[in-house]
Amino acid sequence: MALSVQDRLAVHELISLHGHLMDDGEFDRMGELFCADVIYDVSAFGFGELRGYAAISEAGLALGDANPIGHHVTNIRVTEDPDGTVRVRSKGIGVSVTGGVGSVVYEDVVRREAAGWRIAYRKVLPRRTPLQP
Repeated sequence: MALSVQDRLAVHELISLHGHLMDDGEFDRMGELFCADVIYDVSAFGFGELRGYAAISEAGLALGDANPIGHHVTNIRVTEDPDGTVRVRSKGIGVSVTGGVGSVVYEDVVRREAAGWRIAYRKVLPRRTPLQP
């Protein structure tokens, strides 16, 4: 079944919500963003796979001032696999407290739950080399 325009808009809004909640430290609102069984893969940064809201919140708090002051998402692309799996690929720009800027790619699997669309799996990949396949 093809995704409706309403579903696509809801997924875009979901992906955009990530930066707002993280930057505001609103870890108590993780249920608006992630499935309860979420896997947040930050292996490329040496943190492995975080499982569940608590692990994501703890990691954010542990980073403290090393967290970006701004998570900005762009270039959101929503696709649906033949089996119905909905994938989202987007670009992220993070701004550090020193003014440094970093770029990542988010690779997400989203799932429609009773409360709406949620991120079930997120892999964060740093962009450090131009034209990186």
